[in-house]
Amino acid sequence: MPEKQTTIAIIDDHTLFRQGMISLLSEFPEISIVFDASNGEDMKHKITRFPLPEVILMDISMPVMDGFESTRWLREHYPDVKVLALSMFEEEKPIIKMLKNGAGGYLLKESRTTDVVHAIKMLNEQGFFINDLVSFKLLRNIQGHLAGGNVPEQLSSNEVKFLELCCTEYTYKEIADQMNLSPHTIDNYRQDLFQRFGIKSRTGLVLFAIKNELITLK
Repeated sequence: MPEKQTTIAIIDDHTLFRQGMISLLSEFPEISIVFDASNGEDMKHKITRFPLPEVILMDISMPVMDGFESTRWLREHYPDVKVLALSMFEEEKPIIKMLKNGAGGYLLKESRTTDVVHAIKMLNEQGFFINDLVSFKLLRNIQGHLAGGNVPEQLSSNEVKFLELCCTEYTYKEIADQMNLSPHTIDNYRQDLFQRFGIKSRTGLVLFAIKNELITLK
């Protein structure tokens, strides 16, 4: 039985890069490219004229409308479309900003084509894609810049603290020790937040917390 196709679009201001990606990804039968665009404004025009893609490969640095603004616009107008950032930037700031604006994953442009295909499929199936680069950047940024004080109304202070500690490398048992609570109580927090926000994994919970600013990053 043939594998289900994932429909994608490619947004990048470099024509040769777009053409190269189209050529490379077209060799994979599980990937179907519905359109490409040179920037976010071009994407806004084309997204109504072509079938809606399930995943968009999004460059960051583009004229007219860059990847940050384009991703935020997609989250507002097409929340079911998943965004995979594909960029040359390795710095923490653009990675975190793209995730906060709605991207579900981040890859460097130097990645192998098979890695891009894997990321597309994972993002489409799970709603997020985490690799070593993003995991490290997330952990380093969050561990260094956790902000206190502003507790969202829908979360208790203990739930916010639990979310913050979920963004570290602590195990759930170690989180319980850090909060001076029983592992059973921590498990209740985890299950309640999973159910409340429709999340199925710790990684998904971390991304949800960042995107929805349940924890604040500088």
